[in-house]
Amino acid sequence: MTTSSFTRRSLCAAAVSVATIVALPSLSWADDPIRIVVPYPPGGPLDVTARAIAEEARADLGNIIVENKPGAGGNIGVEYVSKQKPDGKIFVMGALATHAVNPNLFSKIPYDPIKDFTPLTLVAQTPNVLVITPEFSQKTGIKDLKGLIDYAKKNPDALNYASGGNGSAGHMSGELLKTSSGLKIMHIPFKGAAAAQMSVLSGQCDLIFDNLASSAANIKAGKLIPLAVTTQFRAPELPNVPTMAEAGVPGFDISTWYAFFGPANMDKSVQDKLNKALVKAIKSQAMAVRFEKMGAVAKPGTSADLDAFVKAELAKYKKIVEASGAKVD
Repeated sequence: MTTSSFTRRSLCAAAVSVATIVALPSLSWADDPIRIVVPYPPGGPLDVTARAIAEEARADLGNIIVENKPGAGGNIGVEYVSKQKPDGKIFVMGALATHAVNPNLFSKIPYDPIKDFTPLTLVAQTPNVLVITPEFSQKTGIKDLKGLIDYAKKNPDALNYASGGNGSAGHMSGELLKTSSGLKIMHIPFKGAAAAQMSVLSGQCDLIFDNLASSAANIKAGKLIPLAVTTQFRAPELPNVPTMAEAGVPGFDISTWYAFFGPANMDKSVQDKLNKALVKAIKSQAMAVRFEKMGAVAKPGTSADLDAFVKAELAKYKKIVEASGAKVD
């Protein structure tokens, strides 16, 4: 073989190699940061959790940037991610509201929670807790859930409840309480859990089904009084606080959950790499400590597990939304 023939063959082989590399999905993010979109304002449980997981996952995924894109009950940030390239460089911290409630609650929604996303992994579940302030308790004489229900029945439309937004677990909990107990209580949505809780602490609103992660510190400080938790089982952090079912509302079971989703049609190899790295981060000792402080239960798993879970939650909240008659245009 002549030198020129060898050179031509080498160049052709190199060209084929390069073409092959270009055709494969990117599996290295060392020089190109990943973006995690949180569809809610900074400071809330999802935002804090996303930033903590990003820190833990950097060893495997490289530089990670967390971006907040709040609005429309989480729909704006989620829609944004649904329209990005499925290259593994961007995914969203979705939640109960964005992937199970909003599709049933909003008359028009700019994304399909199943078809427009690649499931990555469930992150965690957190109970909500119904809380009031000591000042409100003293003013109304309400000391427990039974007292709240009795007061609301005697004073229809006199009470209101805050939530972190339309479609949030707090919103759904309030609506389920109303339909289960025949109450008339006004819903006042805010742009995020932090603003909603502040409205109760300041006396602007009467009560809130707050995320335990958000309310735990104020409960311990005596600034909020817990009446009941929304899950089937009592929260370890509040062992003396009954569940809604125990306190008089049978069948009540609502929790906040959050999970990672990428745009639809992500290559399986990229999906698997992200799942592996994220599950590892969620299972880290640092995250275990954080989840314990938040009252959350880590729930990492396979992408298939998350897909099945979301479909079941969609069906569950379809019934709750229809029973409540709640609708957002």
